[in-house]
Amino acid sequence: MNQTEQNSLYEGLDSMSTTEILEGINTEDRKVPEVVAGCIPQIARFVDGVVERMHRGGRVFYIGAGTSGRIGITDASEIPPTYGMSGVFIGIIAGGDGAIRNAVEGAEDDPEQGWKDILAYNPAPQDSLVGITASGGAPYVVGAIKNAKEMGMLTASISCNEESVVARESDIPIIAVVGPEFVTGSTRMKSGTAAKLILNMISTSVMIRLGRVKGNHMVDMQLTNKKLVDRGTRMIMEETGTTDYEAAKKLLLRYGNVREAISAILAH
Repeated sequence: MNQTEQNSLYEGLDSMSTTEILEGINTEDRKVPEVVAGCIPQIARFVDGVVERMHRGGRVFYIGAGTSGRIGITDASEIPPTYGMSGVFIGIIAGGDGAIRNAVEGAEDDPEQGWKDILAYNPAPQDSLVGITASGGAPYVVGAIKNAKEMGMLTASISCNEESVVARESDIPIIAVVGPEFVTGSTRMKSGTAAKLILNMISTSVMIRLGRVKGNHMVDMQLTNKKLVDRGTRMIMEETGTTDYEAAKKLLLRYGNVREAISAILAH
């Protein structure tokens, strides 16, 4: 049976108190990190493959429909501001950008459209693809995985069913069986949380491996607001030992980058 469609472990949700509902959701949510921990060997294999390919100019595509697509887009969109790298993680959703806010009927059912959407970015063999589908069977995602493999791209899938089409088709299947959702079939809940955690792990570890973190700091982040300027200034002070906040801030704004400002200070 499709594990993402199993009946909820809880009966009579509509007769529960607010506290009972929240406690039930929280009880289920706490199961997710433990399940994801069991996926670390597969995640590590994919990250190592991605890093090797990125050294040759490769990129990572995330592709999904509905919640899965939105989660992929969210993770990919955080890479430029957080790590200062643009165009290396690309999120694609069935139905196009309009589907980010509104469901597009039947968008996930076309087995050819996923690959067509990737072709708009001129994919190459050194690229990698993560297909995200809670059920493991979205034709839009499965079709993209098949075509990417034929091109020679490294393919991984994130699904929540032990035996699924996308798991069979991908080079590295990442399977997080989180069990029945609190609301039967509502895979935006535990299944979505599992996908979000896994994508966080993939993108963060890839950026660290590529040298976009120094110590534990995001030294290549974009300075898009006052909070980040303050954070960057304090990073500079910590890394260089300077106690002059205003001087560190002035250097940060001059160079526009924590890494460059630190290098300039240490060079003198």
